[in-house]
Amino acid sequence: MKRVPRWQPVAAVAAVLLAVAGWRLPIEAGQQAVPRTEHRTVEVVPAAPQAVVRGATLHPRPSICDTPATGPFVPTWVSIPGITTRSAVIALPRDGYGIPSPLPLTETAKHEFAWDEQPSPMPGAAVGNVLMNTHTWPWGSAPAMGNLLLEHLRAGDRIVVGGASAHLCYRVTRQVEIRAEQSYDAYYATDGPPQLAIMVCSGVRRGPGDWANRMIWFASPEA
Repeated sequence: MKRVPRWQPVAAVAAVLLAVAGWRLPIEAGQQAVPRTEHRTVEVVPAAPQAVVRGATLHPRPSICDTPATGPFVPTWVSIPGITTRSAVIALPRDGYGIPSPLPLTETAKHEFAWDEQPSPMPGAAVGNVLMNTHTWPWGSAPAMGNLLLEHLRAGDRIVVGGASAHLCYRVTRQVEIRAEQSYDAYYATDGPPQLAIMVCSGVRRGPGDWANRMIWFASPEA
């Protein structure tokens, strides 16, 4: 009779015990036993309704040009974005030839504007040009207001003219360069549409205070 090794009954008993315990014997060498998956019922609790909070309403930042002057006023300052902020405006009479007077040649005046005072039109008037001028200094020196305007002021730019309790915004519509000896009546208009007209020396500097040309910017009140 063929003898049965003693370890065979033991292995058989171990296999039965593992099966009862819910485990499966590996079918290949090195394979891991996989535990039986248990199924559980999970109760889903719906989230409580959330209150809807109304967001903040964003309003555009008010502009100084939203409240323009409703009548004529004496100008005391000029602001041009990117060029100057509240530069002083000095009211000056015309000289003996009927020409608007320039500012004095001082360090302070090089940053200011001269205004051809009444009876010339004031900002906010229904008709006529508000006449202003400012100095251009020799190129290569510290720039004056005229130098800054020649370098940076262009059609479409905004100019804000203000007084003690009123202000008015203008948009540059055109710029014209004329010879110093040339008469230009459009600059002195008193019966046309309301405009701001700023004149500075330009072109070649022929000597102290002697420039070959004049540059004029015309600007209309913003609607």
